[in-house]
Amino acid sequence: MTQSAAKSPVVDCDSHVMEPADLWETYIDPKYRDRAIRVEEIDGVEHLMMDYDELLLPPGVLAALGGAATDPRSLLFDGTMKYHEGCPPASYDPAARVAMLDEWGVDVGVLFPTLGILWTTTDVGLASAYCRAYNDWQADFSADISGRVAPIAQLNLLDVDEAEKELDRCLGLGFRGVFAYPEPVGGRRPGDPDFDPIWERCIEAGVPVCLHLVVRMGDKNPNGPWYGSKMEDITKSAERNAGSMLFNTALTGPSQLMPAVTSMVTDGVFDRLPDLKVVCVESGAGWAAYLMDRLDEKNALLGWRQPLKLRPSEYLRRNVWFVAEPEERTIANQLELVGREHILWGSDYPHFDSTLEAPNLIRHSVAGLSDEDRAGVLGANAARVFGL
Repeated sequence: MTQSAAKSPVVDCDSHVMEPADLWETYIDPKYRDRAIRVEEIDGVEHLMMDYDELLLPPGVLAALGGAATDPRSLLFDGTMKYHEGCPPASYDPAARVAMLDEWGVDVGVLFPTLGILWTTTDVGLASAYCRAYNDWQADFSADISGRVAPIAQLNLLDVDEAEKELDRCLGLGFRGVFAYPEPVGGRRPGDPDFDPIWERCIEAGVPVCLHLVVRMGDKNPNGPWYGSKMEDITKSAERNAGSMLFNTALTGPSQLMPAVTSMVTDGVFDRLPDLKVVCVESGAGWAAYLMDRLDEKNALLGWRQPLKLRPSEYLRRNVWFVAEPEERTIANQLELVGREHILWGSDYPHFDSTLEAPNLIRHSVAGLSDEDRAGVLGANAARVFGL
């Protein structure tokens, strides 16, 4: 812990690793090695591959999966940089991560995947193998810097029984939460009762479920008509596609997280499991109070269809935490409307749409708050929800 921890902890609730390109080839069960997630160079151009030949991102721009230290950002997209060049040392080296946290005055970074967020497959065994491989590597990454990072487990929700076993294994390794896709998995929304056994185990362990945005491009994007329904739509001429990066980057988070957390409210998860903790990550916090009002209004008219024990806003105030971005202007309002202990912050390091100034920016954003509220947003709230 840094000296700041003696007063109040500072916790970055949205940070990432940049996985080594050979992580899955090294860590995956041998029977799946030929289907490992990997970076392949074809005719001098990098491609991100999974499950033999599934194209997940436009080729030649894998450096843009990281890139927080790259200036100008346009270099990440001109085809001249390789994946590893977009990965600053602190994104893959534990000692460098601690040095960066010390420089930032941050005590703990909550860790999410990068490549590990992107995959999609209907092969249940392969999905479980992807998760185990990532979790094994993350356990190794975190082992020597225990207490400075809070690793988040990746589970295959296509197989609830296997996911429970993997969660127990990860909890034994010191993981502090579960990553959950903010989208239907196997045709089931996050609020489906089939997932309750996993959420129940999270309650028992005192760790939250983290709904974190995922990158979905091309044919795998469920909102294709808006975001580009086919891969060729993503890679077409600059004139026609000039605004897509801003469009996607700005809207992907809230457009995924709002339906996901709404599902958990309206599908009755919080009635069935009143002690469940859910953290909404990488989508900002400004929409939280709006969603509360919107759901309360519609529930007053339509709640007879599936009655809830409480108003929707009461579940959001009791069960859900929101990770604000460093320059959000409405943090004070969200503290008042959503709950003083339910607003956190995150840097999104080291992704291209993050900034190395994130710790300074969030400190500036909360400078006008009371000492207690400021300490809460910077880390005290996170210490409670993640059990740090």
